[in-house]
Amino acid sequence: MNDLISNALANVGIPALNEMQQAVLDAGTTKDMVLLSPTGSGKTLAFLLPLLTTMRQGEASIQTLIVAPSRELALQIETVFRSLGAGYKINCVYGGHPIRTEKKSLEHPPAVLIGTPGRIVDHLDRGNINLDTVRTLILDEFDKTLELGFLSQLKEILSHLPGVRRRVLTSATEAINIPAFTGITAPVRLSFLSGTRQSKGLTVYVVQSPVKDKLETLYKLLGELKGGSALIFCNLREAVERVSSYLTEMGVDNEHFHGGMEQPEREKALSHFRNGSATVFISTDLAARGLDIPEVKNVIHYHLPLNEEAYIHRNGRTARMHAEGNAFLILNEIETIPEYIEREPEEFFLPEKAKQPLRSEWVTLTINRGKRDKLSKKDVVGFLFQKGGLTKDELGVVEVKESCSYAAVKRDKLPDLLKHIRDEKIKNMKAKFNQK
Repeated sequence: MNDLISNALANVGIPALNEMQQAVLDAGTTKDMVLLSPTGSGKTLAFLLPLLTTMRQGEASIQTLIVAPSRELALQIETVFRSLGAGYKINCVYGGHPIRTEKKSLEHPPAVLIGTPGRIVDHLDRGNINLDTVRTLILDEFDKTLELGFLSQLKEILSHLPGVRRRVLTSATEAINIPAFTGITAPVRLSFLSGTRQSKGLTVYVVQSPVKDKLETLYKLLGELKGGSALIFCNLREAVERVSSYLTEMGVDNEHFHGGMEQPEREKALSHFRNGSATVFISTDLAARGLDIPEVKNVIHYHLPLNEEAYIHRNGRTARMHAEGNAFLILNEIETIPEYIEREPEEFFLPEKAKQPLRSEWVTLTINRGKRDKLSKKDVVGFLFQKGGLTKDELGVVEVKESCSYAAVKRDKLPDLLKHIRDEKIKNMKAKFNQK
């Protein structure tokens, strides 16, 4: 293995590549590639690692362009690339925050530019970026990008790439047509999509709701999951918010997520679910793909998926890569099991009396300082150990965002922690410290 790649893997703490990642490396970097792989299989790392062998240090121009369908996916790719410690300047551009901030950062061109289609086109129209020097183009979650209606933006972006030599397209769907405008004609095709409709490690259950409104049934079901993480899918934004409000009233640690939320709120919800302070996550199908969230133990279809593809992608959030997981279909009196579910699901019986779902052992400490204040993850960890008196086992996942930071802390340690740090400065800066 190339030394650059070995060093990068050491930086991210990965001892060995999985089968798919190794296959991508073995395929080389001279031909276009179509990579078909499910969400959560590690394909971000797979398409980033080969860049380390082809990019050149010291070039003050954009060498690689990565297009992603959502802000969250773009930010996830940026995070993974930074963790490799390759030393290249990288910028991530996306809607939902001021374009002038991005413009200033782009005055010194990055080696790698990641972005959503609409925001990349905005920068092209304003003359903020020049893509003439791009040699590698990566279209991540291409099927999702087309599904979201970004066809015209993709065409516009690709018309500004006269020097592109290699194109990599990833998809979580087998049935994908590659438009001629991509320039991909005879690619290396690697498919790691299961030929079966259901993962071997997935058990599907039906839960009967005695009434049309499923809220009480959902609450009872969560009480039977023994604190295991749960991803609940609803078909409408309004339903997501209604379910979340009900569970909050019932004392269930949860976060919700949909496309109508502002970017800071979306990032906060994802951080709380990633760090375990919320074990229940309610979302539209936006969370079925392209989000950096951990594998969950339980997928709950509060609303039946609109089609088979949505059903497959939702269930793909559990039972990945030889793990085991559960999917629950909550059906009311007028609903039936969809025809595309070939294997008859088992019935999951709920007790007469509901149990209170187990609370998470973690809570989130929010610090109102972030990247724009030159704060790093190392700064936050050091501060909480030295000034907060936390031990390694009492501090969980730490994430530093643009304007704030989130740290998972053991629930029973938070009151004392807040007392210790209330009047302290972090990196010589005054800050506010709050729970959530």
